[in-house]
Amino acid sequence: FLKVLSHIDSILRSPRAPPLIYRRSKGPVQNYTKENGQECGFEHLPLTIEMWADQLMALKDLHRSLRKLSLELMPWHTANPQDNRESIRVEDLQFIVDAILEEIENKEKNSQTQSLQTLSAIVSHFQKLFDVNSLNGVYPRMNEVYTKLGEMTNAMRNLHELLELDSSAPPTVVVDTVGKLCDIINKNVTEQVQQLLGTQDIHSIINKLEEHERFFPPFQALIQDLLCLLEISNLDDILPVVQNLK
Repeated sequence: FLKVLSHIDSILRSPRAPPLIYRRSKGPVQNYTKENGQECGFEHLPLTIEMWADQLMALKDLHRSLRKLSLELMPWHTANPQDNRESIRVEDLQFIVDAILEEIENKEKNSQTQSLQTLSAIVSHFQKLFDVNSLNGVYPRMNEVYTKLGEMTNAMRNLHELLELDSSAPPTVVVDTVGKLCDIINKNVTEQVQQLLGTQDIHSIINKLEEHERFFPPFQALIQDLLCLLEISNLDDILPVVQNLK
């Protein structure tokens, strides 16, 4: 028994042993005596061993949780037969943690590479859409597109207000409304022309225009001859001059 205690004492006094394991007893607690007569304090050793037992059980639980996390992040990794062994070492946990960290770093590198590829594809697509031949022309064309977009947005906003449309109305509704308005205006113009010419029949309008074309040139020539003959330049002076000649 004394040899066992001596061996335990040498382990506890080892530089590798945690400071918490060995401490001198305080108070009237009976200490065991080694062969050389030196006292050694083991009164708290059962509590320490119980703590170690709890930590070993927690170590297994931690190993199990890390294995679940590893399978979630790396489902292609098959379970190691040694994962079910009774004794779990800290090195085993460290190995799983290192594998997880390495996988995360690889994913970050891959995501950065994919981001660069995505950005390159976006720039190429922009060049095709807006006919940009070089990268140097991308920014000027972007500014041009932004300016044109602002002008169109303002124009659409003004049309919405003028046509008394809701701001959420799509451009197709605006175009349809403008088309209907143009139809109304054209119809009103046609009706006014018909009223002016005194007819509702398009054929009558054509006939009147043809009559005008036949009548107006000779009448215009006659008026020009009268102005030259009477030596006047104003149409209103024709009638007074003729009356004076009578």
